[in-house]
Amino acid sequence: MFSRFFGSYRRPFSSLDEQEILALAISSEEDDARIYRAYADGLRDEYPHSAAVFDDMAEEEDGHRAALIEAHRERFGERIPLIRREHVRGYYDRKPDWLVRPLGLDTVRSQAEQMEEQAHRFYVEAAKRTEDAGIRKLLGDLAIAEKTHESLAHRLSEKHLGEDERAEEEQTERKQFILTYVQPGLAGLMDGSVSTLAPIFAAAFATGDTWQTFLVGLAASIGAGISMGFTEVASDDGVISGRGSPIKRGLATGIMTTVGGLGHALPYLIPHFWTATIIAFVIVFIELWAIAWIQNRYMETPWSRATFQVVLGGALVFAAGMLIGNA
Repeated sequence: MFSRFFGSYRRPFSSLDEQEILALAISSEEDDARIYRAYADGLRDEYPHSAAVFDDMAEEEDGHRAALIEAHRERFGERIPLIRREHVRGYYDRKPDWLVRPLGLDTVRSQAEQMEEQAHRFYVEAAKRTEDAGIRKLLGDLAIAEKTHESLAHRLSEKHLGEDERAEEEQTERKQFILTYVQPGLAGLMDGSVSTLAPIFAAAFATGDTWQTFLVGLAASIGAGISMGFTEVASDDGVISGRGSPIKRGLATGIMTTVGGLGHALPYLIPHFWTATIIAFVIVFIELWAIAWIQNRYMETPWSRATFQVVLGGALVFAAGMLIGNA
C-alpha cells in the first residue's frame, strides 16, 4: 500500500528501452487525439469553427501515431507493449476534458498549447535515449512537429476562422460569460445591496448600537447569500436555457449577495455611531452606482434607466429602514 502511495510502482523514464519508448509515444498520441476530438465535440454547438480546428489537430495526432506504429512494426514487430503515461514516474499528465467543462475558447487553446509543449519535451528526451537511426530521426521529426503545432494551430485558425466567424464566436463566448457569471452575480449584488438596507439601517436607528447593527447586517447578508445561492442552483440546471453550470451561477449569486450586504454592514464595526453610519451611506452610494455601471456595461441597459431603477429602488428601501428604525 505504501509503495503505491509514494508512486514507486511507476517506472522511471530512464529505465525504458527503445520499444517501450515507442509504445509510450503511441499511447500518448492516441490520448492526445482523443482529447482534441473531445474538445471539438464540446465546442461544436457553440463554436463550430474552432471545433473544426481541433478536428484537424486530432487528425494530425493520428498521423503521428500511424508513423510511430509503422516504426515499431519495422523494428520490433506487431506486438506493442501496453505502457501509458500513468505508468512512468515524472511523465506529464493530461487533464480529462470533463474537468475543464464547460469548454471555453481560452481554456482549450491554453490547454492545447501546454499539451504540445509537453509532447515536444518528451520527444526531445526520447530521441536522446535511442540508438536506432530510423527511430531517432522519427522522434526528432515529431519533436519538431510538436514544437511547430502552435503555428499549425494558427494556420488552422486562419483556415477555419475568418473575421466574421471569429467575431461570431467571441460574441457567443461573451454571451455565455454574461449568462453564467455576470447576470447571476448582478442579481445577487442588487439583492444584497438593496434588500439588506432596510434591516441594517432599521437596526442602526432603532438601537443606536453599532455592534448590534453589525450583527444584524452580518446575519442578513449571510442568510440572503445562502438563500439566493440555493435558489439560483435550484431554479435552472442550465441545460435548456444555456446559462451554464448551476453551481457556478449559484456561487456567483450567493457570494455577490453576501458581499453586497456586508459592504454597508462592516462600517458598524466602528464603535462611533455617526462615523459608522456616514461611512455606510458612502458605501451604499458606491454600491448602487456600481450596479448601474454593470447594468450599462454588460446588460446594455441605458444609463438613465439603470440609474433610475437602482438609485430609486435603493432610496425607497433605505427610507423604509430609517422610518421603521425611528418608529
